[in-house]
Amino acid sequence: MGDLFTSLSLAASGMRSQAIRLRHVSENIANADTPGYHRKTVAFTPDPDSGVVSAGPVQLDRSELTRIYDPGHPMADETGHYDGSNVDLVIEIADAREAQRSYEANLRMFDQARQMTTGLFELLRR
Repeated sequence: MGDLFTSLSLAASGMRSQAIRLRHVSENIANADTPGYHRKTVAFTPDPDSGVVSAGPVQLDRSELTRIYDPGHPMADETGHYDGSNVDLVIEIADAREAQRSYEANLRMFDQARQMTTGLFELLRR
């Protein structure tokens, strides 16, 4: 019985972590055109004892920002350039799709464990 509840806990932690990841991906997409914006990433840290996964601290991608030439932009320097963001929409969409699929896999696992728990309770009631 404990294994069923453990699997529910593991699946719930996976869904929670992927939801956090998806929130940061959507922030990145929303700020893709914001000057000086650094892409946010989040790493997952598993608990070695229980296997529960949690989202670690948010980290900023420190890769170089794109230099954009627009002399009329208020943030442009004397050469007419300003720093854009380092968000690559193709990468963000791929990360969003991966987070979605991981979330769905954890949801299916959660649902299966819930159905097994319900079936077990039905057997115990008889």
